[in-house]
Amino acid sequence: MPGEPSARPVASVSLDLDNLWAYLKTHGDSRWEDRPSYLGTAVPRLLELFGEHQLSTTVFVVGADVVRDDGAGAVAAIAAAGHEVANHSYSHEPWLHRYDRQRLEAELVRTEDAIVAAGAPRPKGFRGPGYSLTSDLVRMLDERGYAYDASTLPTWIGPLARAYHNRGVESADEGQEQLFGGFSQVRAPVGAYRWRVGDHARLVELPVTTMPLLRLPFHGTYLLRLYEASPRLARRYFATALRLCLLRGVTPSLLLHPTDVLDGSEAPGLEFFPGMGLRGARKVELLQWVLAELRRHFELAGVGAHVARLQVGGVARVRDSGCLAAGA
Repeated sequence: MPGEPSARPVASVSLDLDNLWAYLKTHGDSRWEDRPSYLGTAVPRLLELFGEHQLSTTVFVVGADVVRDDGAGAVAAIAAAGHEVANHSYSHEPWLHRYDRQRLEAELVRTEDAIVAAGAPRPKGFRGPGYSLTSDLVRMLDERGYAYDASTLPTWIGPLARAYHNRGVESADEGQEQLFGGFSQVRAPVGAYRWRVGDHARLVELPVTTMPLLRLPFHGTYLLRLYEASPRLARRYFATALRLCLLRGVTPSLLLHPTDVLDGSEAPGLEFFPGMGLRGARKVELLQWVLAELRRHFELAGVGAHVARLQVGGVARVRDSGCLAAGA
């Protein structure tokens, strides 16, 4: 009946609003210092895509962008369209394990303040750049009243992805030994759980979902890499991932990036990145299909709403935050 909650399981869609400069910085390209941006191209395209699917998502934003005019404008537009705005750090450095507590707190607070100044509510969710997460960070998120973290990618191919990314990198920060997740994530749960911090377990972890059993990623970047080789293979791969989620009772959380709708001419310097040889229009066509396929099986929401829905039934699994590196 109208107004009653859907009987279908929930799934979420999120967007990491990583900017061009952030990718160049992580890749050791000095052009990042000029802070090149593609937000003016990517954000309207993504909002149009989400609007066509009547989809509310969560957008994880970088504080250093939000304090700029184009970033503040993007946050205002995202919030006005009904999407949740969450924290993706201030500097977008995927080596948070090298930060002390004072620097970690600054990363959170400066981004929170920038988001509120841009007209969005104070964030209740966090995702670390490059899936970077430490026990100190988990404790700090808990202390600051965050409802959830979404920084883990439970897969065994993190070292392979890291090696692929670092090909030809001459000056990347030495902290990138945990880029795409450290070893603590290899056997982490694929579904949601709560972090134990001291004598309580309030903070929910909602991983970027990988295939149950196989632990293979299926978010936008990986699908586009397959799509370059074979559009049919990419679609079968994603359909298989959804079937496994349904069979294993995993409610998926799908991750997207701006590069999933941009081509190489719109993101100069990212020729190394998967899928950048595809036209932006072809990428959008794939995402149209992906979102429609996801909606066939699940009720779609943002990450915050996904977590709230899971908490209604209770998130029984608990993981001790001590299993993570402590940080600097």
